[in-house]
Amino acid sequence: MIYSYQRKRPDMEEALFVAESAEIAGEVYAARDSSFWFNVSIRGDLAPVRIGHGSNVQDNSVLHVAANGPCEIGTNVTIGHGVIAHACKIGNDCLIGMGAIVLDGAEIGDESIVGAGSLVTQNKKFPPRSLIIGSPAKAVRELTEDEVAAIRKNAKEYIELAREYAAQA
Repeated sequence: MIYSYQRKRPDMEEALFVAESAEIAGEVYAARDSSFWFNVSIRGDLAPVRIGHGSNVQDNSVLHVAANGPCEIGTNVTIGHGVIAHACKIGNDCLIGMGAIVLDGAEIGDESIVGAGSLVTQNKKFPPRSLIIGSPAKAVRELTEDEVAAIRKNAKEYIELAREYAAQA
């Protein structure tokens, strides 16, 4: 369901697939080939939410903002099942693992992985190509070329999956 909030309506025209059970409200911008899976909740009520080209927000994930902070998701990003991303910035070609939490003001550099179940605390900033794990999350090493390629492959697979779902809708 798409909701307007204070005269701002989500711009989902370029999204490839939006599940009927997704709840999206307010100032939300979805770029081309993005996808929003089952039971996703995205609220751009206090600030904007921007989701880049080819990014996917998987089942039961929540994207929200703060009064002083938008939520920015880069290009070809995979937001895994059950992720909470709150008023944060996630760079291009990232994978945010299932059940991870990324809090206000945090920044994840391009081509990074946040491991499943990790807690990225408020205002924490990570450089590009980081493997980020733990609670609180720490960068433990730089990603390999193969790992970065796998992130991109995953995003492309979700574009294809979204095309299949959209064709059957």
